[in-house]
Amino acid sequence: MKNMKILGTTILAVKQGDGIAVAGDGQVTLDTTILKHGAKKVRKLYQDRVIVGFAGATADAFTLFERFDQKLEQYNGNLLRAAVELTKDWRTDRVLRHLEALMIAVSRDHALIISGNGDVIESDDNILAIGSGGPYAQAAARALVRHSDLDAVTIAAESMKIASELCIYTNDKFTIEELAFE
Repeated sequence: MKNMKILGTTILAVKQGDGIAVAGDGQVTLDTTILKHGAKKVRKLYQDRVIVGFAGATADAFTLFERFDQKLEQYNGNLLRAAVELTKDWRTDRVLRHLEALMIAVSRDHALIISGNGDVIESDDNILAIGSGGPYAQAAARALVRHSDLDAVTIAAESMKIASELCIYTNDKFTIEELAFE
């Protein structure tokens, strides 16, 4: 099992109208076997004001969710500052720097992709996607944003459905979290 690669995740964030939605599929795959159908790869942090989605190994996810939540607390929910500080730790900490993962983190003001390489990337079009089915979900979301009046949750759900029809590492058991703007 040493050389087996854990595959499978599609995480999509869509900011549209008066809300933002982050969706993640539930499939966990080890080599050519589906291990789980209903994994929760998306969750709310910092007083339910930040949504984070994760692509990578489960243990890595829990470690990064915990660290990121601590950074959000430390910086009073400032997503951009917390993300930059997390990537600094991720690159320099002996344990964290071995994690191979990507995260999407969104708040009312920012939508970011965060990596262990030190990347904190903000979206140009308020649509972000990571994971094996990410390009499919992102393309579908862009088309729906441009050619419909659907809300963020509906766009995320429909885009994830399309990704699940194309990517063998993505299933149709989605978790969708939403932030509504007042």
